[in-house]
Formats: sequence, structure tokens, C-alpha cells
Amino acid sequence: MKLVRTEDAEGCILCHDITQIIKDKKKGPVFRKGHIVTREDIPVLLSVGKENLYVWEQEEGMLHEDEGAEILRRLCQGGNSAEAAFDGAVKCFRYMSASEAKEGKIELTAETDGLLKVDSGALYRVNSQGEMMIATRHGNTEVKKGDKLAGMRVIPLVIGKDKMDRAEKAVQEENGGAPILSILPFRAKKAAIITTGSEVYKGRIKDTFTPVLEEKLGHYPVEIIGHAVCDDKPEMVTEAILRFLGEGADLVLCTGGMSVDPDDRTPLAIKNSGARIVSYGAPVLPGAMFLLSYMEEGQAVMGLPGCVMYAKRTIFDLVLPRVLADDPVTAEELAHLGEGGLCLNCPVCTYPNCGFGK
Repeated sequence: MKLVRTEDAEGCILCHDITQIIKDKKKGPVFRKGHIVTREDIPVLLSVGKENLYVWEQEEGMLHEDEGAEILRRLCQGGNSAEAAFDGAVKCFRYMSASEAKEGKIELTAETDGLLKVDSGALYRVNSQGEMMIATRHGNTEVKKGDKLAGMRVIPLVIGKDKMDRAEKAVQEENGGAPILSILPFRAKKAAIITTGSEVYKGRIKDTFTPVLEEKLGHYPVEIIGHAVCDDKPEMVTEAILRFLGEGADLVLCTGGMSVDPDDRTPLAIKNSGARIVSYGAPVLPGAMFLLSYMEEGQAVMGLPGCVMYAKRTIFDLVLPRVLADDPVTAEELAHLGEGGLCLNCPVCTYPNCGFGK
């Protein structure tokens, strides 16, 4: 940095905050570090006693913090400044909008409801570089339009271009240069619900499971095209699954009959439908007896344990957004949910794997 006369500072970038104190009214920065001095700023600077200023001196191979933040933005969102111009200040594309760089910081916001995907490996590679950071929400979680997705900034006022080049190279090596963040919008789906159990089928108890699912699905672009109540006979459940799939269901939810009791035959019924079982069981509580499967054409068939009926959040709430975003779930991904899978309904949890700690 260098020292310049305030009268000569137009176009220069401040290296430090400038504080203004007005008795009984204000004490705080009137201009912040990184601010580009304009002609109109000069009288204000002189009025707070700043006849000289420390400003950033352009050095070959060095970038201002805002330039570095823009590179981090591009690594997260993709594209470049020219492609992303929107209203002159906000970069909006790929279902995300970016704030204007300020003090070396940029924030990304969701522009649609959908599923947030995070390339954890690429994110780690960038954050391992030092002097820069990107903080995001958990990946594979639902986001709403207007939700903050990520914040990124360069730590010092200036940063070496070579360091930013290394960050870009690290992302290229990790994932071929694909953006670290993406949003998969929810797709319109048709769903069917199959209630199992002789106690419901024979009218001994009221079906209280289906209304819960209808409420959950009502928050998404999902049309419920059918509902069937079946006995514990697996062939009856299998027939209902195939019938609803034939009627165009993209998602079939089978409720009840998911434990290991002899009368609980829903997993067998799903298997007999020809579905490929991804996993029967998941390391999440509540929701251990959950079953996920896919038909050859991609429709999802799930077996939902009883906890989905009474618990606010379960494994179903983790998997459903992915299914609605056409993002297939693997057995390996389900296995990874064990860390953080114990506290889905804890009101004070701050770091659950699912992202529901609010």
C-alpha cells in the first residue's frame, strides 16, 4: 500500500476503514476497507480529518479482494462476469443469484425451490488453499427460493493471482471444473399411496398415516393420483404397486408393514413388483426400517416405517427431495447418513447431517 493526499485519491482503493464520529448520533465506519474513492467522497474524508490515505498500490501478480471473491463466485456458480450480468450488479443464473462483491465477500441465494448439490471434494480443495473461504449449506438438502446458499470471501485485502490460479486448478483436478454448487429444481410428479395392514383394511382402526403423507406431499409439485388400502398379503400390495405404476405414478409410497414381524410383508411385496432394492434399512433415527427401491423406468417405490406418521422429521424427509429433483439415491449415500442421523428432531442440534437443525 502507499500513502496519498486525499485530494489526489479519486479512483484509489482504501486499505483500511475510515471512522466517522458525530456526537450523540454516530460512531462507525463511513467508508470501509476496499472502498473505491470517488470525487464526492473527498469532502467527506477531509471532514473526518483524513488529509492523507493509505490506498492499495497495484502490484503485478496481485488481485484486489473483490476480484478474488469473484473468482470464488465463479468456482461455486460457474460462468463468468459477462455471462452473468443481471441488472448491472447481481449475477443470476443456474437458479442462483450472486450479490455484488463487497469487502471481498459475495453471497449466493436460491432463485428457485429445489435440491442443493455441493461438490464436497472441490469445496475442501478450495478451502485448503488458505487466505480464502467458501461456506455453504449442507448438500443434498432442500432449499427454498430466497434461501442463502453460500458465502465466500478472500481474507486479506489483496491476494496473489497465483494462489487463485491454484484454487481454480484444484477444482479442475477434482471435478473437471464443474461448479461446486448446483440446484436441481423440483419436478412435477404423480404419486400413489398404499396403506397396508389388516387392522386398517378391516376397519378396526382409522388410517392416520395417509393424511400425514398428503400434507407432506402438498408442499411440493406432487399430484396424488390414487390411494389403496391393502391387507397384509404381499400379493395384494404388489398388485396395487403395479396398478398405480401402470396409471402413471412416478412415486409409490407403501405405509406400514416394514418391521421384522411375521405379518409385516411390505418389503417382500415391493421386491415382487420387480423393483431394484437400493436399501432396506437406513442409519437414521427415526427411520431405520425405511426401504428405497427404483423400477427399471426410474419410478421410486418406498416402504415407509411407522415413525413417518408421528415424527416431524425422518429419513423420508431426507430422501423425498432427492426423488422429486430426479437425483437417484445410492446405498452408499444412505450409509453416509449415519453421522448426524441420530438428531433429526433435536430442537437444539446445530450440525445434523440432514441440515434440519434450525
